Amino acid sequence: MEEDFPEFEPFEDEVQPRGFIPQVDMCQQQNKPNHYTTAYDTGNLVVRRGQEFVVRVTFSRPLADGDDFQLEFLIGSNPSASKGSLVVVTFNSRHSGPWMGQILEMQGESVLLGITPTPDAIVGKFRTYVAISAGSGMQRTKRDTSTDLYLLFNAWCPTDAVFLPDGAERSEYVLNDIGVINQGSVGAVSSRNWMYGQFERGVLDACIHILDASRMPIFNRGNIIQLIRKGSAMINSQDDNGVLVGNWSDDYSMGKPPTSWTGSVQILLQYANTGVPVCFAQCWVFAGVFNTFLRCLGIPSRVITNFNSAHDNTGNLKTELIFKADGTPDRRNTRDSIWNYHCWNEVFTVRPDLPNGLGGWQVVDSTPQETSDGHFRCGPAPVAAIKEGLLCHPFDCGFVFAEVNSDVVYQKRDRYGTLTPYRVDKTYVGQCIYTKAVGSSATHDITHTYKYPEGNTHTHTHRGWRMRPNRTRRTLQNIRETVQANLAGSVVFYTGVIATHFKDQPFSVTVPANQKESVMLTVTAQEYMPHLGAQLCLHFVVTGQADDQSLIASKVVDLQTPGLQMQVSGSPQVKQEMVVTVTFTNPFSFPLQDVYVAMEGPGLMNQRVIESQASISWSETFLPRLPGPRRLVAVLNCRNLHQVTATASSLHFTI
Repeated sequence: MEEDFPEFEPFEDEVQPRGFIPQVDMCQQQNKPNHYTTAYDTGNLVVRRGQEFVVRVTFSRPLADGDDFQLEFLIGSNPSASKGSLVVVTFNSRHSGPWMGQILEMQGESVLLGITPTPDAIVGKFRTYVAISAGSGMQRTKRDTSTDLYLLFNAWCPTDAVFLPDGAERSEYVLNDIGVINQGSVGAVSSRNWMYGQFERGVLDACIHILDASRMPIFNRGNIIQLIRKGSAMINSQDDNGVLVGNWSDDYSMGKPPTSWTGSVQILLQYANTGVPVCFAQCWVFAGVFNTFLRCLGIPSRVITNFNSAHDNTGNLKTELIFKADGTPDRRNTRDSIWNYHCWNEVFTVRPDLPNGLGGWQVVDSTPQETSDGHFRCGPAPVAAIKEGLLCHPFDCGFVFAEVNSDVVYQKRDRYGTLTPYRVDKTYVGQCIYTKAVGSSATHDITHTYKYPEGNTHTHTHRGWRMRPNRTRRTLQNIRETVQANLAGSVVFYTGVIATHFKDQPFSVTVPANQKESVMLTVTAQEYMPHLGAQLCLHFVVTGQADDQSLIASKVVDLQTPGLQMQVSGSPQVKQEMVVTVTFTNPFSFPLQDVYVAMEGPGLMNQRVIESQASISWSETFLPRLPGPRRLVAVLNCRNLHQVTATASSLHFTI
């Protein structure tokens, strides 16, 4: 963090001006409500740039006409006025720095000062000094950590790059510290509660520590584009020792399973305290932690979920799936993939570097998939540019376009390695793109912001099985031949990667002319349960051959888990003790192994390892810190059961 750098103390060894030593009051009770920063759990003042805050300076005698003083705000290890990291604010006709200052009130020895940082000022933690003219130079107060202040981006300021005009959206995308992240698959969308916790103690310092660890120059930290690109790279540890280690295997023995996290706070505090990347994360964890980082620094942001999200490894804006001559998937030669869902973030900012109309929501993604300018990161890519196909603009528009709107090209590979396309699906990728609704936990469909409908056939839902031949648009009911088919079943990661292949069942069906024919195939729990591991997705693929026509259909099935029970008791008042109890009864015939339960909420963050047993009951007390609607989340994980959750969402705390 910044305090780890060598301290710069202007004229530190000089004697304080006799009889003129000032006392500085940062007026937190007045400033924090005006800057919407009351919720930050810190002893220091937090304000937003481009907006006036007040400081009361009390001298040991009233100011006289000839007295001259200034306030100085310093950030970083080598402050420089030319780089904006040493800011001088004067209160007379003498030339000042870029920040504005004015005397608002004088009462005896006390002076109330108004200071307005520029709307493009450096974001971070500043040190505050009062400097007084004495003889031929200036003498300054000694370092006082209680007068340090945090300066953030300002979505309320019309001249800040992140200005967001709508008040309800500002409340949601900057001030809401609880979120909902969509998961699952098309037709079976589920949601996960996530505690962003951007106001919790230590989180703001942790976010600044991330910028320090990245060695991002202090003078660039007021530039929204550079800051979010650096943040996108630093949330993953792929090439810069960042916050989170990605893991898409079933082995989490060196850390915690991604499904066990309930929010961002523990992750960020652990990283800031140890400097060691935290194990482990998958896309929704990267997106949740990145959202905390962005909102904590004042940047409007939201988590997005794209269903049937393509990963274009080849950069040709197509998703190519390769099959063998017999119609079975050729996994060895298929480089592209389609994830059941993928989570990323959007930030709201102007783009002065781009043509008009490309400001607003921008895609940023911290999940390490592909490199951008040498680092694993993505964006900011304007959502408007992706919709219009303007893929030449920075940053990474082509990659995001392929995620939401690429054609799926099915290729047949013969024994010589020659690829022949036999089917193109223009509607499968990016079937629906969701985020949390403003002011509620409901799902908000934003697919239309990324893409135009595919003619009149575009749909946001994909239900059932559908066979398609390679040469015509006839569906299965029009085929007069007997179809020789095979059902393949696999346990898959949500990324579409196969964890275990557990079933191959050949079958045949004769379809009368102009009729449909259904075949019922049974998949027993005994077939897939031993192979699940931490996964809850089954992927079935039916391939078939009739005459010279190849047919294929696929479907993802999300398995449901039992739920935890959560009960909250006590008076719902701020700083009044309450009790939360989590219970769980094992409904399965097998014992649970290495059970881990975590709870998180306002004034509560705890975890516990519980011995394997048929039922669990765990109670914790907590003190609510903030008024208003709040939420409690609990999650249970163990070696043979994952993603068991509970939420108490109807809590409303009063003062």
